[in-house]
Formats: sequence, structure tokens, C-alpha cells
Amino acid sequence: MLDQLPFTRIVRELPSTVPFVPPEAMERERGRRLRVRLGANESSFGISPRAQEAMCAAVGEIFWYNDPEGYELREGLAQVHGVSLEEVCLGSGIDDLLDLCVRLFVEPGDPVVTSLGAYPTFNYHVAGHGGVLHEVPYMDDREDLGALLEAARRLEPRLVYVANPDNPMGTWNRGGELREFIEQLPENCVLVLDEAYLEFAPEEALLPLDTERRNVVRVRTFSKAHGMAGARIGYAVAHREVMAAFGKVRNHFGVNRVAQAGALASLRDGGFVRNVVRQVEEGRRDYMALAEELGLGAIPSGTNFVAFDIGDGDRARQLMGLLLERDVFVRMPGVAPLYRCIRVTVGTVEERSDFADALRDVLPRLSEKEVRS
Repeated sequence: MLDQLPFTRIVRELPSTVPFVPPEAMERERGRRLRVRLGANESSFGISPRAQEAMCAAVGEIFWYNDPEGYELREGLAQVHGVSLEEVCLGSGIDDLLDLCVRLFVEPGDPVVTSLGAYPTFNYHVAGHGGVLHEVPYMDDREDLGALLEAARRLEPRLVYVANPDNPMGTWNRGGELREFIEQLPENCVLVLDEAYLEFAPEEALLPLDTERRNVVRVRTFSKAHGMAGARIGYAVAHREVMAAFGKVRNHFGVNRVAQAGALASLRDGGFVRNVVRQVEEGRRDYMALAEELGLGAIPSGTNFVAFDIGDGDRARQLMGLLLERDVFVRMPGVAPLYRCIRVTVGTVEERSDFADALRDVLPRLSEKEVRS
């Protein structure tokens, strides 16, 4: 019998951690269901009826393997975005695509640059492949493109990660700023541009697709505006040479048949997505008004969530716990100074009302705890 399992050095040295504690784990630990689930940035507005119909039909063929090329969906995406079929790659959500980006470009010990407090799953993959993270603080609650560029020039990393709009703060950089940032990146540095929330973003945040640049990989998802988070389907758009490299290492059967059918139907139902975006815009306005009513700050958002500014990390953590006692699930950023906020998904009118009632109820209790301490 082996005295020690032959894990790789990288795995042996990794901490036992996951990027997020899922709400299901919270329910199991607490022994009861959550009443309001607004912490995971899922869409409360469901999926397109056309997508649901297509997915139900695809279930009848689930005994077949999926199309490993994802041809029809890739063809649809290429037409929508004005790129070639060879410049689109499917993945089982953005998380899968981030893993592929790291796998393609990062050797053990290579530097990788991201923002301090940005989407933690990217960091998880970098650590899992032995990369060395260098984290740049936010500036005014936005990813600091100037500081990221300085770090890229100084460290010569293989990858730089930027989300636009950003998670967890919901802020964005303008498309022109991103274009200048890309033009000034070192030649051998690849930008991973995470655009999970692009459908909700203001027009000024949009950056036209340019697949001629070989050092930019754009990753997008059907999890947010399309409401298909549980189906796990996303896609990357990049230069065909990069996409060909993805084909060398990706799991060709990783995007299941039902997800492909639903995503294609949803892609063709533009009216549904536009309606979701309108409802989210209305919900963001509701949250901003709620924050003003309660004397809280709220950060203008280009996503399907709003960050409420509670003042400091201890207060935000206490408030999150008090809301959880009311079976209301929200999250908070993991590092200072961002963790002074709680991040709340824009839910339905009913969910927003339930959240508002819970917040009004527990906020005075938070103040009382602060006085006693």
C-alpha cells in the first residue's frame, strides 16, 4: 500500500478551497430552504419559452452524444457577432473557458495579473495550474486599467484578466479605455476579457469585437441574461489560431446536447433577452431608491446585481448573517475595501420586495450590535 498518494507538487501545495460556498450547502447546513436567493447572480426571470421547448425536445434525444463541434450554435453565434465559425469555441460556462485559457498559456511559476477582489474562479484555475497571481487593487471601485497595464509591463505575465462589467462591484470601464489598454499591452501578454454581464452594460462600456488581435480572448455566457446558469454553457471569441489551440485541450463532449439546443433557441429569441434587460434595469432603479431610503450607499451597476455600501467589512458581514437568519441569501466581496458592500442580485418584483422588507427589518439590529460592541 502506498504511504502517500502520488499527487503532483502543485496539488499537494494547494489549499482545500472552492471559489464559492453554494447556497445548497447553506441549506443543508441550516436544515431549511432559502426563501430569497439573491446571492449567485442567477436570473430570476427564467429562460426563453423557445429555449424551454427546444430543451424539452432535446431530452428525448439525450441517449445520443452531443455534437462535439457545437456546429449549429457556433454558426449562430458567428452570424450574430459577425465573425467566422473558426473564431468561436463553446465551453461549459465561462469557468470552463477560463480554465482553458490558463491551461493554454500558463506554465508553473508564470506570473498572471488580475485585480484584487475580482472574480475568484479565475484565481482558482491559475493556482491549480501552478501560476503565480499578482493582484492589483481597484481604484474608485473599478478595475484599474492603468495599474493593470503597469503590472503587465513590469511582470511580463502570460495572462491579464479583466471583467467588463465587473463582478463583484458591477462597475465598468469605457470601451475606448479598454481599446487603449489592449493596444498598450506587451506583445506576448494575452488579455482574458470576461464579458459575462455584457447584455446589461451601458453602451459606453461596449468594445467592438476584433478577432484580428491574437492576444485578446473574449468570454461570454448564457448564464445571466439568457437565464441558463444551470445548463452550464458559454463561449469564447478570439483569433482562429487561439481557437484552434482551444481545440487541442478542451473537453469536446463537455457541452451537453440539451444545453446546446436551449442556447441556440435563446440566441434566436432576442425579444426575450431584451425584456430581461428591461426588468433588470427597473430592478436596479428599485435598489438604488431602497438604498437612498435607508441611508445606504449603492454603486451604479452595469450588471444584474447592485452592490450596497454598508460602510465596512464587519458591518457588511453582520448584515449578511442577519439576512441569512431571515432566509435571504446575498453575498459580499472577499477583500478590503470592496468587502464593505453586500452584493444583491436583481430578482423579480416579489423577490425585491421580500429583500427590501428583510433589509428594513434587520438594519436597525445591525446598528444596535455596533453600539453594544
